[in-house]
Amino acid sequence: MSGPAKKVVDVAFKAGKNIDWEGMAKLLVSDEARREFSGLRRAFDEVNSQLQTKFSQEPEPIDWEYYRKGIGPRLVDMYKEAYESIEIPKFVDTVTPQYKPKFEALYVELKEAEEKSWKESERLEKEIADVQKLKKNMSTMTADEYFADYPELKKKFDDEIRNDQWGY
Repeated sequence: MSGPAKKVVDVAFKAGKNIDWEGMAKLLVSDEARREFSGLRRAFDEVNSQLQTKFSQEPEPIDWEYYRKGIGPRLVDMYKEAYESIEIPKFVDTVTPQYKPKFEALYVELKEAEEKSWKESERLEKEIADVQKLKKNMSTMTADEYFADYPELKKKFDDEIRNDQWGY
């Protein structure tokens, strides 16, 4: 095989190798999503398999002599001439150059959003841990222990007391 068809097969094969199916499957929470994902993976594997087998082989050459004996040389020569005159146009990709910059910009935006999401996730996990600690210790915690964890709140209360603003 040669030309654009081989390139398509190569790209599909490489894409199949780079997909983290197990990693994506771990992110699914519902049974319905798992079934849909399983169907998507099966369909992808089927298409990839067809690309690897059906389109990765060169077509068998035509045995013109065999047909000349059975049909007659004049008709076979006419078909052979027509067959050899067929020019398959080369695929010229005009779409990728248009969308590549858009894709790259979206990819950068995605990475920024991912980084922001990781930071927010870390902040929330810390906040959850703090709330759980506070919940666990609330009944036995003294004001001094609480203010040690939240010094900004102690400063606010001290300022209010100092200025005779007793929270009213």
